[in-house]
Amino acid sequence: MIGEGIGVGVVGLGGMGTLHARSVRDLGADVVAGTDLVPEQRERFASEFGATTYETHEELVDDDAVDAVIVTTPNRFHEPIATAALEAGRDVLVEKPLAHTLESAERIAAAAARADGICMVGFHNRHAASMAMFDEQHARGRFGDLTHVEADYVRRRGVPGPGSWFTDPELAGGGALLDIGVHALDLALYALDFPEIAEVSGVARTTFGADEAYADPDGFGDNWDAEAETYDVDDSVSAFIRTAEGQTISLEAAWATNRDESMDFRVRGTQAGAEFDIGDTDMRILEAGTAGCDHYADVDLTGDASVTGYAEQDEAFLTAVSTGTRPATNTVEEALTVQRVIDAIYRSSETGRATQPKESDLEIGQQTQVQ
Repeated sequence: MIGEGIGVGVVGLGGMGTLHARSVRDLGADVVAGTDLVPEQRERFASEFGATTYETHEELVDDDAVDAVIVTTPNRFHEPIATAALEAGRDVLVEKPLAHTLESAERIAAAAARADGICMVGFHNRHAASMAMFDEQHARGRFGDLTHVEADYVRRRGVPGPGSWFTDPELAGGGALLDIGVHALDLALYALDFPEIAEVSGVARTTFGADEAYADPDGFGDNWDAEAETYDVDDSVSAFIRTAEGQTISLEAAWATNRDESMDFRVRGTQAGAEFDIGDTDMRILEAGTAGCDHYADVDLTGDASVTGYAEQDEAFLTAVSTGTRPATNTVEEALTVQRVIDAIYRSSETGRATQPKESDLEIGQQTQVQ
């Protein structure tokens, strides 16, 4: 199996860490170590995976049984953990977003460029069956030139309750945009092959966090207490992005807003368009023709339900680790581009004006290939 002989350590043993651990185990890797501040999490993880558990990431990184490290902690801690692992010669998969701030993301990218190992970033929706089918049809030229992407990741009511790290700006760095909007933004930039960004305009709103009458019919934020906790992050964001080549992206991200939920992803091309739900299995292609008479031609593609984003992404990571080759996707450079656009959206919202992504002050080059 692809992961055979690879020892994996997981930092952050909650739901996401456990998901990755089960995934890499299914791919043949050995889950040898785990780290979490919560003793109960460490006990549960050790019991399920037979792994050695530690209180600190430094101990895990120093464990000679660990070849690769998966980081699933709150965003603020991505930098110290990822950089420590890279400096120790470990390969790293860090969950999205790359970091809680652009500056922190740049330091991770700089560390990855210096490192002998590889570093990938967890944007799993690129690997879903819908996107895999889009990639192949796009490679065949079916859509012509891509002109615009509409990307939504919207919950009608789905705010993680105050008291969780998601609504703490010091830990998360932002709200709905950094939590779920980042998936839609990454997928849009990926579909357009990460073009040069000319201009970014955005509005970030904090509407529901301090509302004592906030309705949560589904009980999504089960620790909601508007009076007891601070809520200083965005719960909805609208943005418009223009590339240097004239392509555009419209982005909607929300934890809560008074509209139907949506994970719609729509791509317009000069020859055809595509639409699907982010992370879904199926895709629709929208075309028009003149054969016989002028007509629309909508084609539904039904993907393999066994192709899941997380499994495909973790397989790509283990393949890069086992072969010692730089990954072709989910690269640090791509994640840094996403982070720069996020930073520009927030700055545009603060100033009320369109802006451009910041250029890096650090020397960030391409990762060297592992020998």
